[in-house]
Amino acid sequence: MKIALVGLGEIARSQHIPALEQSGQWQLAATVSRSSAVAGVENFASIEQLLAARPDIPVVSLCVPPAPRFAIARATIHGGRHLMLEKPPGATVGECRILQRLAADTHVTLFATWHSREAAMLDQCQAWLADKRIAAFDIQWKEDVRRWHPGQEWIWEPGGLGVFDPGINALSILTRILPEPVRVTGAVLETPANRQTPIAATLQLATSSGAAGRSVFDWRQQGEQVWEIRVQTDAGELHLAQGGAVVTINGELTTPAQDGAALAGEYPRLYQRMHQLIARQTSDCDLSPLELVADAFMLGRSEQVDAFEF
Repeated sequence: MKIALVGLGEIARSQHIPALEQSGQWQLAATVSRSSAVAGVENFASIEQLLAARPDIPVVSLCVPPAPRFAIARATIHGGRHLMLEKPPGATVGECRILQRLAADTHVTLFATWHSREAAMLDQCQAWLADKRIAAFDIQWKEDVRRWHPGQEWIWEPGGLGVFDPGINALSILTRILPEPVRVTGAVLETPANRQTPIAATLQLATSSGAAGRSVFDWRQQGEQVWEIRVQTDAGELHLAQGGAVVTINGELTTPAQDGAALAGEYPRLYQRMHQLIARQTSDCDLSPLELVADAFMLGRSEQVDAFEF
């Protein structure tokens, strides 16, 4: 199936293009970028030019930052093309709801992707937790923004999410593996004096049955990077580490894939899922991770911290 890739930044080149090249289900037939291109692939300067020139391409994968995404996504759906959205699916929950309605009215597939949900060990985590009573849970998601987002100024602008750009990955995992919904009950957002979005955040959370949880996101981490989730249940503890690559249950290591393979298949699995959704003529647009972030901004107490420069 032919697909066009819109946006050729770091995530497109490091994840999307390799996943498409390795797949037997997809052909990268065109790209849209004003500043870059892929060798041997036709490139367009705008989504409008692509839609007009290539009616033979039925699917678009959108990899631009969240703030400008809505107009491109709307044009794509109005053009009758199936649409795959890099996380987060939009800058606001409201615009994502509009895209859901447009896709349903136009009878095209809309897939809001959450790549961290595709870690190989999460099926096992979800299955183990399915019949457990959740007592408490804790997220520690700490990384060095200079290492993972060097010079990317857009993340500090409104709509860029700040530390929630990686933090939403943790929330996407949590909302997949827990057997009940989660809500935000309070938050503290630490925002640099010279920036618009937080560099750190602490969220107080609760499940629908009342189990309390906490998530700590921090972009100032030096040395070892930390991506961990712990869930306490009536049958013991599940500990997810390295972003889902390693899982222990009651202190016993499960059987993780070796050499990073537990995470390496995230994007190939997303594209396989997109192919299946189109074949079934259905959509998958779960907004629960984005809703938690939006609620954190609504309930969060803002604290100003030291200015940040790359």
